[in-house]
Amino acid sequence: MEMNKQLYVRRRVTSLLGLAFSMAAMAVGLAVLLWILYVLFANGLSALDAHLLTSDTPAPGTEGGGLRNAIVGSLMIVGLTVVVATPVGILAGIYLTEYGDESKTAELTRFVTDIMLSAPSIVLGLFVYAIAVATVGNFSGYAGSLALSLIAVPVIMRTTENMLRLVPGSLREAAFALGAPRWKVSTFITLRAARSGVMTGLLLAVARISGETAPLLFTALNNQFFSTDMGAPMANLPVVIFQFAMSPYDNWVRLAWAGALLITLTVLVLNILARVFFREKVSS
Repeated sequence: MEMNKQLYVRRRVTSLLGLAFSMAAMAVGLAVLLWILYVLFANGLSALDAHLLTSDTPAPGTEGGGLRNAIVGSLMIVGLTVVVATPVGILAGIYLTEYGDESKTAELTRFVTDIMLSAPSIVLGLFVYAIAVATVGNFSGYAGSLALSLIAVPVIMRTTENMLRLVPGSLREAAFALGAPRWKVSTFITLRAARSGVMTGLLLAVARISGETAPLLFTALNNQFFSTDMGAPMANLPVVIFQFAMSPYDNWVRLAWAGALLITLTVLVLNILARVFFREKVSS
């Protein structure tokens, strides 16, 4: 009896120590996060004004200016990335779930996807630079979208696969029993049942690529002027922030803080939307 009591006390102490260390680690992480957000909002909110959305990035040594060209460029590059990566990632996820259980090709695809998920974004940017920039001879928004697509596709693919695997097998069996072909079961039954989870993966992928700087440095580069030509160098928020933050000009640094705040708020909204979709998935 005495031994059981000692064992209980030892386990209780161990549990309390583990809980204390966990709470301390969480407190440190939250403190650092709140510190970063405080500095970002303190500097970024003061930089928000009417010219931010109506003026282009200023020339060196000039006053004023805004981020209109960078915002439009980022929207175009990310928008094209979503258009390209969404069908590829979803269809690949459907293949891995519905057709590739015993396929060597599916195993290889999962292996390559895991590598791409863990690969540094700068490596993907250098790869696209070698095949789409150096060979053509100029930077472009299309090359930037291609680099971001290599980051987004694995996220969408694995999220789609995981969400489809959560769909009960009885739903598929019922559809097969009614005579539905496999492609209809995959697209109109299982995919529709997992649409909230798939949408969550898409939103998380967009949040992931919104602030990527390294791939765009080697592909889209930058453009001081307003341009909607995706075949030429194009301004974008991550690269503008990277360049302006290290500049000696106060107005450039101010615009860098404003751009960082815009990206942070965008990612925050996308994550909130993803949580809402995920909650809808769980409640249904």
